[in-house]
Amino acid sequence: MKQTALLSMFLFIFCCFAGGAQAENTLKIGVQAPITGKYANEGQGIDQAVRLLAEQINAKGGVLGKQIEVVSCDDEGTAMKAAICAKNLVNKGVKMVIGSYTSTCAEAAQATYYRAGVLQTTDGTSDSLTEHGYWTFFRNSFPNSAEGNFAAKYLVKEKKYQRIAILSDFSSYADGLGTAVEKAVKNLNGNIIYRGKIKSGAQNFTPVITQIKSKKPDVLFFSGYFSDGGLIRSQMVGLGLKADFVGGDSNDNPDFLKLAGKSAQGAYIINVPTPELLPYDLAKDFLKAYKAKYNMTPPSIWTLLNVDGMRAFIHAMEQNNSFDTKQASEFLHQMKDYPGITGPISFAKDGNRIGSGYMAYRIEADGSYKIVFK
Repeated sequence: MKQTALLSMFLFIFCCFAGGAQAENTLKIGVQAPITGKYANEGQGIDQAVRLLAEQINAKGGVLGKQIEVVSCDDEGTAMKAAICAKNLVNKGVKMVIGSYTSTCAEAAQATYYRAGVLQTTDGTSDSLTEHGYWTFFRNSFPNSAEGNFAAKYLVKEKKYQRIAILSDFSSYADGLGTAVEKAVKNLNGNIIYRGKIKSGAQNFTPVITQIKSKKPDVLFFSGYFSDGGLIRSQMVGLGLKADFVGGDSNDNPDFLKLAGKSAQGAYIINVPTPELLPYDLAKDFLKAYKAKYNMTPPSIWTLLNVDGMRAFIHAMEQNNSFDTKQASEFLHQMKDYPGITGPISFAKDGNRIGSGYMAYRIEADGSYKIVFK
């Protein structure tokens, strides 16, 4: 009995040691994204891209001798699930988290990652994300305020719209972008005749569109997500509202075209360059590898922006020859023009990505984008 007990204890200690040794040889990277739900194609794109990059890095020896292990958590695009994901990923020992896709979910998880010293990068554009002073947070896209200024310039100076309607949902991202555009338009002495909000996912937007139509706008700027934007554009045309549709960056998704149908033609989208328009060799190589592995193209530029956030984090660790996240953060705040898939990457002290590169696209009859303003 004693020998059996000793043997069991030895095996237990061995397994614990082996598990610990395995963990020490792994760099755990978390993905927090809406892998299911109404933003599923975006979440899946982020998850797939992170796994592809991890595979490429592991094939070259990993990071400072450690292989990357990707740990994914589906936040379903809701704040409650996002908070749960944050706790789960921290408990699993991740050093960095890529995500989430929405500002609401990213913000719901921020404090947990900050308290645990886990780096977080997201494409969320809500300005509030960088107002908490978290050294762990880095935005891989550009804030609402930057898009708001560009959109206002396009609406007022370029298109010279005289009667501008602005519509958002109640999310922190969409409401924030709508407010940023409203403020910037007013600064340019533009005329806003309507500012309203919808409940995301409502499907039937005819009441609010009818209300907007009575105001006789010549353009409707929608700052919400593609899942609503496509339906709004379709229902605008169906109700005879002849105003132009200009969508904010989160309307830039293949499902916008599916939901809008033929009505997508002539709509405008404002965003940073779409993946196929990126002029960098890094982008072309990664897109080729993504298509080869998944037999599809990334759903949008958000996929590649998040991968760039991951690349920047890994670069910081390699340059420091350390996995210490505080040291990585300090390096990232000083980093200038690191070559990214989506262009040079630099971060401000608050974690914002420096610069912007917005363009306005018109959707053509075949579903392709034509650049009309940059």
